[in-house]
Amino acid sequence: MRHYLLLDDNRAFAENLAEILRDSGDSATVVTEGVEALALAKTRRFDVLLTDMKMPGMNGAAAVHHIRREDPGIAAVVITAYPGVNDLEAARREGLLAVLPKPVPLQTLMELLSSAKRDGLVALLEDDPSLADNLSEVLRAQGFSCATAQSVLEADRLSMVKPFAALVDLRLPGGPDGEALSRLRARFPELPIFVITAYPELAPLHEASWVFAKPFDTAALLAALEQAHLSRLSAA
Repeated sequence: MRHYLLLDDNRAFAENLAEILRDSGDSATVVTEGVEALALAKTRRFDVLLTDMKMPGMNGAAAVHHIRREDPGIAAVVITAYPGVNDLEAARREGLLAVLPKPVPLQTLMELLSSAKRDGLVALLEDDPSLADNLSEVLRAQGFSCATAQSVLEADRLSMVKPFAALVDLRLPGGPDGEALSRLRARFPELPIFVITAYPELAPLHEASWVFAKPFDTAALLAALEQAHLSRLSAA
């Protein structure tokens, strides 16, 4: 059984969605204010947070931020009628499983939730937008949440999140080769790091857990990532 926390100031919408989740055999708790959601997250363990974005008081981005401080392992899905709001980008930087529109596509949502992983946040450091988008989509399809960075400066912002693993390109704007990797390793000494690079001979093996040379086998990368996630769960 999975445990869902639903945050939406439209209680009727949230209760309808909660009933669908309960019919699938899961537990769903509905709250209408961010402070309520945060208080619950301090006392109970949820697998997934589903939140609206625009709400009075604490908005969805702030809810994701504060709840993740209490429970870094919770996956987060934003369901919003306003996908272009600026605050949504702040939530994306902290790692989301998905952003879905209202009215919510139920089949898409249920498929996402069926594979959603607790403690499944991956930091993706890649400056090629196309590759980063493709990898993000593949990761989320496997239930991993994804927080992305495209430069050394953006990589520094990842200190706000607690990933269970990282995919890191060696060459990112804003520093010498491997700079983002070194900073990430300094911040998270035990973090499994998968280097993805066109220059595998330059990979600092003392800082990398695995090295995948571009173009790499995405299936092999996912398999290694899944194994790292299973190992984390086994050790917990």
